Amino acid sequence: MTGVRAVVGWYLCLFRPDRVKAYVCLCVPYRPRNPKMKPVETMKLAFGEDYYVCRFQEPGVIEADIARAGTAEVLMKTLTDRNPGPPCLPQENPFGIYPENPVTLPSWLTEADLAFYATKYSQKGFTGGLNYYRALDLNWELTAPWTGTLVEVPVKFVVGDLDMVYTTPGAKEFVNNGGFKHHAIVGGSCCDGRSRSFH
Repeated sequence: MTGVRAVVGWYLCLFRPDRVKAYVCLCVPYRPRNPKMKPVETMKLAFGEDYYVCRFQEPGVIEADIARAGTAEVLMKTLTDRNPGPPCLPQENPFGIYPENPVTLPSWLTEADLAFYATKYSQKGFTGGLNYYRALDLNWELTAPWTGTLVEVPVKFVVGDLDMVYTTPGAKEFVNNGGFKHHAIVGGSCCDGRSRSFH
């Protein structure tokens, strides 16, 4: 699983290990619950107000930014952007879309694919997905009983070197310096820090 779905997958492993045979996750490592600080506050302190999670908090604001930039343009930029590090969305041109510098689609993304997703998002909007981020602090409150609980199902974590989550300060260190293995039961042989695949 990737993105928000990856976090939901980690929760499923944590809450109902009896229902999960194994879990393969792409891009978002398991992060244990910090009992002392809510996630949005933590991210704001670490990365600033423009960090994408912080910018998603106020209902309607980022949706208006998406509407101004255009659904297809935002999707194209989001799917093709390869800037490592914490993804920030500044108030001025949050998606970094410049008509004078059009994005070239990679071979794995066709104009037809982009049109399909743009049509779907234009019909349904982004609010449903964004609401997950708006509920991060609520989820933090609700998960208090699982503070310190290990993920006990076999897991495999796979990530690319330029993944925006992996290259966000702290994530790479957490994964490669053993933090991941302290909070999840890692079955079989675990690769060393030069590899990004843990099993």
